[in-house]
Amino acid sequence: MLLSISRLAVVCLTAITLSGCIGDDNALMSPLSSPLPGLEKDPKLLVATTRLPVGDPPKKPWFSSERSPDLVYAEARLTPPSGSLIGRSEWTISKVDSLNRNNAAQAFAQAAFGRDLLLYVHGYRESFETAAASTIDLSEGIKFPGATGLFTWPSAASTLSYVADREAAMWSRDALEDLLTAIARTPSGGRIHIVAHSMGTLLTLETLRMLRASAGESAMERIGAVVLAAPDIDIDLFARGLERLGPDAKKITVISSTNDRALAMSSRLAGGIIRAGAADRERLEALGVRVADASEFGGGIINHDLFLSNREVQQVVKRSIEREK
Repeated sequence: MLLSISRLAVVCLTAITLSGCIGDDNALMSPLSSPLPGLEKDPKLLVATTRLPVGDPPKKPWFSSERSPDLVYAEARLTPPSGSLIGRSEWTISKVDSLNRNNAAQAFAQAAFGRDLLLYVHGYRESFETAAASTIDLSEGIKFPGATGLFTWPSAASTLSYVADREAAMWSRDALEDLLTAIARTPSGGRIHIVAHSMGTLLTLETLRMLRASAGESAMERIGAVVLAAPDIDIDLFARGLERLGPDAKKITVISSTNDRALAMSSRLAGGIIRAGAADRERLEALGVRVADASEFGGGIINHDLFLSNREVQQVVKRSIEREK
């Protein structure tokens, strides 16, 4: 996220729907088909990262903002909320283990074997812990029934690190491509559903272009939904990336908001070029992607994480995944 946004502890369900804002997605609210949501059954977060671990086995804060020369795989063991009024109200990481530096992509693929995967790619100014919290919030919010994973790149987690973060994200493209290739080549039958936020959407779009060029249609067939939430991407670069994806661009759903103040700041830093996540609905739809215009749901100061902070908008992610299963 471009600016600090406090995560809402309690989100009030709004009485209005997304009718007129997100098109076809407003009617698609049925739950994912599984009686056993993933994290409740198996409270474990699969982690692939280009961050250096803090120790071996890692100790809190688990992973730093330093760059790892190789992709690292680990499993974050989670403790669910206690359910008590005076106990913990949030999921916590109890330990991180199963560290693998030598064959990380394959280790991740084996851990997700036989299940659909929800893979979250975070944005600017995120530590490992804040990115993990967002991943858990997202998975629990939509009750994802498969494996939950996080690809986390070495953001400096600092307000003044925008340019450095962008370079760190782009530096991580090869690692993310290796990860997606390994999962796609594992004959498990599971689908890879990707949700990326802010600067992480640029990393994701560039990597999907690379994956399509290097691994071809067989790999892209394993990619399910691709949800780009508040994409911090130059609109012209976004259009060019979609051209290179060809028919696979139809897998993409963009969650946009014309009153996203974080993207407005990014646009000013980029010389006034509008960001894809702040573009008009008609302009985005003309590029061949689905659009969920959440502008009317931006009641906060910044409006950059509506896919996490607003339950109605979060349903767009759920239904995008259901559509591509």
